[in-house]
Amino acid sequence: MATPLSAEKHLKALRDEGLKVSEHRSWRTNNRNHKGSWGPAHGVMIHHTVSSGDDSSVELCYNGHSALPGPLCHGVGRNDGTVALVSSARANHAGSGDGDVLRAVIHETALPAPNEANTDGNRHFYGLEIVNLGDNKDTYTRAQYRAAVLWAAALCRAHGWSEKSVIGHKEWQPGKIDPRGPIEGGGSFSMTQFRADVRAQLTAKPGTPAPSKPATPSKPVPPKEAPVALSDADVQRIAKAAADEVWRVMAKSDGVYLAPTDDPQYSPTVTDPGHYWSGRQVMADLVRRVRDTQKAVADLVAAQKKES
Repeated sequence: MATPLSAEKHLKALRDEGLKVSEHRSWRTNNRNHKGSWGPAHGVMIHHTVSSGDDSSVELCYNGHSALPGPLCHGVGRNDGTVALVSSARANHAGSGDGDVLRAVIHETALPAPNEANTDGNRHFYGLEIVNLGDNKDTYTRAQYRAAVLWAAALCRAHGWSEKSVIGHKEWQPGKIDPRGPIEGGGSFSMTQFRADVRAQLTAKPGTPAPSKPATPSKPVPPKEAPVALSDADVQRIAKAAADEVWRVMAKSDGVYLAPTDDPQYSPTVTDPGHYWSGRQVMADLVRRVRDTQKAVADLVAAQKKES
């Protein structure tokens, strides 16, 4: 049995864990205590808001709506990783759920599948609503997810609970689906993984930053080769190789010049004029190749001079 935290202790626990918190309006006195008891507290529960827009979602969770008066949770997970506090006591978030699940949370044993709605959960659970449409398409930001882990770990740490006191709404009440949806960077919201992340946070000191991904090892840089000067013979060989390639093309098919396949007008059809080149085209291509070779050689020589 755990006495719920006061507003001040609640706030301190969250901030000590390293969570970025905003205090929304009169959150300390915004509650449903006039409709039922608040406590003993036994665990924390994760939800999604089925809404979009941080500011409007915070207002919704603070005020509620015609069918369900607010507050609708204790904290609202904004997209930037801030948790907005909207209540410090009883809130309309858990509703009625399975008493067997509550007993498993109290004893921190394996959770049974919920199949009844016979127990008041608003009395026993802190609730976090994460801003998300809940359509299994809207993506939770990494900052939102990390903030939810810190929020749950902070309250568990304050009460001496383990991660086994953390549940999702879908694990409490039959027919509920929250939380669900993809998470920025990969993966989907899994309560099994979420509890593992809370456990990891609880093993660290409060305020410890999230573990960063290991840096990708940089590829070894090959040693820079020393520039090799081109001799006149090298230049002649390069030019001759270009000319030989052109004459090789010209020698095809008994003096009929086949067009190279990289020619924009090339056609693979042997009856098409684009399959062949005229002597003028061959000579023009030879001149172009020689000029390109001359430029490449000049660039190499210039680069060698610069290196030396």
